[in-house]
Amino acid sequence: MDASIWDERYRSADRLWSATPNLFVADRLGMTVPKSGIDVAAGDGRNAIWLADRGWSMTAVDFSEVAVDLGKSISDQVDFVVGDVRTWTTELRFELVLISYLHLPPDEMQSVVSMASSWLTPEGELFMIGHDQSNIEDGTGGPQVPDILWDVREMTSWLDGLTLIEAQVVRRPVKTDNGQVFARDTLVRARA
Repeated sequence: MDASIWDERYRSADRLWSATPNLFVADRLGMTVPKSGIDVAAGDGRNAIWLADRGWSMTAVDFSEVAVDLGKSISDQVDFVVGDVRTWTTELRFELVLISYLHLPPDEMQSVVSMASSWLTPEGELFMIGHDQSNIEDGTGGPQVPDILWDVREMTSWLDGLTLIEAQVVRRPVKTDNGQVFARDTLVRARA
């Protein structure tokens, strides 16, 4: 994973992703009381911006300077930070740590989940959504590299000291030229 590759991807289009939040972020967090949160590997910050628009105090971290600059041009309500989440850290604590579609080799991913968990306040929530391994055969889009796709059992095995709220494979509707199809994602939520 290289920041310069992602910089070029963000330069190549007006928006790489939808301007709207992830379906499950909106569904699960839409009615919660606004608190403080951090969006880890946020890209241009679509989820962080959506939460900030609802009163959350949000930080968004990504290693693509182009993505961070795009996020800053969209919203001044989010504290955007350029940082590689594999090594970046903070002394701050948050009521929400969001990891959305970050796909790394298992050892790196486990390290990020462990570090991110340490940023939670008591009762804070770790919210993770990413492409499930079953998406290759039974879904659509996303990375086609099995080693970096998520598995519910593996992801939940990394939640030392956290209380599981939700862990499942969910179907996300995707519009295509041939109509609506469904991607398969891993959704894991846990509380400190």
